[in-house]
Amino acid sequence: MSIRKMIALHPKDETNQALGDAVHHLMYASKMALSCADSCMAEGHGMVQCTRLCLDASDICEATSRLGARRTGEDQAILRELLELCARMCERCAAECEKHDHEHCRLCAQICRECAEDCRKAALSLG
Repeated sequence: MSIRKMIALHPKDETNQALGDAVHHLMYASKMALSCADSCMAEGHGMVQCTRLCLDASDICEATSRLGARRTGEDQAILRELLELCARMCERCAAECEKHDHEHCRLCAQICRECAEDCRKAALSLG
């Protein structure tokens, strides 16, 4: 089962593939950034900014995924703004993670870049 399928099954007869893709990546990015933040804390010295940006990205991705999964009612302007904000936050997190040689940072940067791209596409799909 995937979140894309769950969103597509909603009684509201309107499937937005770009939004489904974004919600999918947002869910993963939220958890991976949270895990990266935890690993950064364990790394110790010099990881404060990386930890902070990973935590911020995780929170913003989580909130955006929750709003994106809601198909009843409508507030496309707010969702579009949140998707755009999330894309910027993911790019910032990825840029910081790319400064470090840790595998957890490499993986976090990768999912954040993918998530940012999908968030931008989803924002454009909202009109």
